[in-house]
Amino acid sequence: GTITALDGVDLDVRSGELLALLGPNGAGKSTAIGLLLGLSDPDAGEVRLFGQSPHTLQARRGVGVMLQSAGLPDTLKVGELLLQTRSYYPDPLTAAECAATAGIGDLLGRRYGKLSGGQQRRVQFALAICGRPRLLFLDEPTVGLDVEARQALWASMRSLVATGCAVLLTTHYLEEAESLADRVAVLGRGRIIADGSVREIRARVAQRRIRCVSTLAPETISAWPEVRSICRDGDRLEIVTNSAESVVRQLLWEDKRLSELEVERAGLAEAFIEITQEAA
Repeated sequence: GTITALDGVDLDVRSGELLALLGPNGAGKSTAIGLLLGLSDPDAGEVRLFGQSPHTLQARRGVGVMLQSAGLPDTLKVGELLLQTRSYYPDPLTAAECAATAGIGDLLGRRYGKLSGGQQRRVQFALAICGRPRLLFLDEPTVGLDVEARQALWASMRSLVATGCAVLLTTHYLEEAESLADRVAVLGRGRIIADGSVREIRARVAQRRIRCVSTLAPETISAWPEVRSICRDGDRLEIVTNSAESVVRQLLWEDKRLSELEVERAGLAEAFIEITQEAA
């Protein structure tokens, strides 16, 4: 209709790289994935999977997909789903390999519709990797997983990337992107507004976070011109500033009993918020 979902987006996904595609709701992430999968076609420009149209069978056989909703038949057993999906590929992983990588060995005899949401996500991951994909799409893959299952899935992603698989990850868990991504691309209003390594994206934000134990009152520190905000967490102070060096110098000068001093660059979450707010 009248909405331009993507506007002049250039995006490469490279072998042996995990690319985190981030953006607020409505930024165009789902549209970008839909184009790469051949689920829709661009009004201008072109999309290539391994140098081919995403509509070709050869290109599609090189892709694994785990979307937010799977629409799998509830009545089939997990082992039957795995057998069916493996049959679509010329050289699939064995069922045992898929089950071990996704941690679903104890679920093969159970009906898909009887599984919990987290268990279903693990099954969906097994189906996504069973064809030995050269490019794996993971759209919010860890939603509904407990901490242990999430860590196991992270380890599986790293192993796949190490074998040369390209992974395109979308997630709202920014700590997930920060931990896993080799590269981050941020979408805002249909445009790429940032693209680089996690370190490069974080470096775009001057903000620093200082943590310390101090005898100074928070009200005293908040009056310093370089301090953006301050809060107390137990016996520790947490100070946000764009000029960490000058604030640390003043802390050391005014509080001879200062201890447990830590200075931390803005994380990916803070950088993401600032970058998207600037773009808006």
